[in-house]
Amino acid sequence: MNLELKGDFLVTYPDYVDGWKVTAKPDGTLLNHRDGLEYSYLFWEAITENEFDMSKGFVVAGKDTKDFLQEQLSYLGLTPKEYNEFIVYWLPLMQDNPYNLITFQGESYTDSAKLSIFPEPDSMLRVFMVYKPLDHWFDIEEQKLQAFERTGFSVIEWGGGSILK
Repeated sequence: MNLELKGDFLVTYPDYVDGWKVTAKPDGTLLNHRDGLEYSYLFWEAITENEFDMSKGFVVAGKDTKDFLQEQLSYLGLTPKEYNEFIVYWLPLMQDNPYNLITFQGESYTDSAKLSIFPEPDSMLRVFMVYKPLDHWFDIEEQKLQAFERTGFSVIEWGGGSILK
């Protein structure tokens, strides 16, 4: 699997060296060819130069973020295990803000972090949330999200970023 990134990796796990060479088992476990170890998922964090589309989204009170993410991530197609891991990572950064502007990115994300996987998956879901802390609520056009159905060999990616300015 290769990731063509417009930016610079800060960390990868396992190490990303000219791509990740893994075999996916039916239960989702990944066997890394470089070190022979099993992994639950691949992880990367980077600094990118993306211009995210924040024109539509959701303004959510910090205290309501957990429930919002559970509902929306489930609708988008993440399993409880996946959205629980997502929430455990992002909730501590978001729950104490008065409000958060939350968007789920499409092409503005996938064009800047292109994945190539062989063999090609039957279905692929890439969920990338971007949030911006807010001091007050404001009206924004609600983003229309699409549900995803897994079929066959499925690749699921989830992550996020923040805009702090």
